[in-house]
Amino acid sequence: MTAVPVSAPITDTAARLTRTVEPAEWAASGIPLLRDPRTVVTALHALHRPAPPTAVVAVLGPDERIAASASFGHRSAVPDGWEYRNALLAVLRRIIPHDLRLRRPVRTAVLLYCREGENRWSEEDGAWMWGLRDACTLHGLRCGGYVSLTPEGWRVHGDERRGRRPAAGAPGGGQPPAGRG
Repeated sequence: MTAVPVSAPITDTAARLTRTVEPAEWAASGIPLLRDPRTVVTALHALHRPAPPTAVVAVLGPDERIAASASFGHRSAVPDGWEYRNALLAVLRRIIPHDLRLRRPVRTAVLLYCREGENRWSEEDGAWMWGLRDACTLHGLRCGGYVSLTPEGWRVHGDERRGRRPAAGAPGGGQPPAGRG
């Protein structure tokens, strides 16, 4: 009896890298811009008081008011858009009914991800962006902005609007506490 050769599987790293979105691809994909990102970010920060690592997903109505939101901690050894998509989809299913029967989505999901580090794009951000885009499709929502919240402040990826307040680790939306010295 001879052993049948098994074709080499796609490496986990290669598959994971296909489940990420680069900033230029995100900007070119036609994601609707938030009219007033500062208001949305401030409202989500006030509602959830996220600390790293926390994801805050919100569904906005046509008037860009928050219709539903939830925060959840999610830690992963390696960023994977598939894993993030599944986590987002599970939360969306709990907080708001799907819009799959509508011809066109009327509500928009946005994601604010509170994390440590600098406020520039990271591979982890790219995986969350991929997850958000895919979860929105599967839940019948428009994909909205992706916002990272770090100790430096917030940043809307794709249209590069940003602010210093609120920031990660900042109680009440102010600046992060100053170091001892």
